[in-house]
Amino acid sequence: MDKAQHPALKLYSYHVWANDKLFGRLRELPHEVYTQELTSIFPTIETVMKHMYTTDLMWLEVMKNTPFPEVVAYVQRLREEAVSAGFEEMEERFKHGAGLYEDFLGGSDLDKPITVTHPQYGALETRLSELVQHVVNHGTYHRGNVAAMIRQQGHAGVSTDYVFYIYEQ
Repeated sequence: MDKAQHPALKLYSYHVWANDKLFGRLRELPHEVYTQELTSIFPTIETVMKHMYTTDLMWLEVMKNTPFPEVVAYVQRLREEAVSAGFEEMEERFKHGAGLYEDFLGGSDLDKPITVTHPQYGALETRLSELVQHVVNHGTYHRGNVAAMIRQQGHAGVSTDYVFYIYEQ
């Protein structure tokens, strides 16, 4: 299969598209929508976005076979750096992270068996393509959280369903 057409790359492209759509919608709304405290799975949309960002980059390090203690330290550093990051900076961080993924995935055998080792869950035999699917699923879940939080504040959300990505291609 031609690597440019690998389903995992298409899925990751969807993930980037959906995040871009979400940031675009958030830019259209009053800034307070991003930081408004709500009763939801996360206290604010801002905290959801920061969670998505750090988790995406955590999984990239896992895919690179970075040792677990280094991944933990990296994620902690990302969280600390993101604390003071405003909306525009987070959007730029998402774009930078997408570039890191695209560089890594573009040079990787996405179907090669790999082993992920976690101190609590043990060893997982998988492929990079399956981890990409996990990252995309995680993002989809949390984009749904954000859409609900936007509606909870009285505004229309944005559709980031995969089918709309396909229509735009």
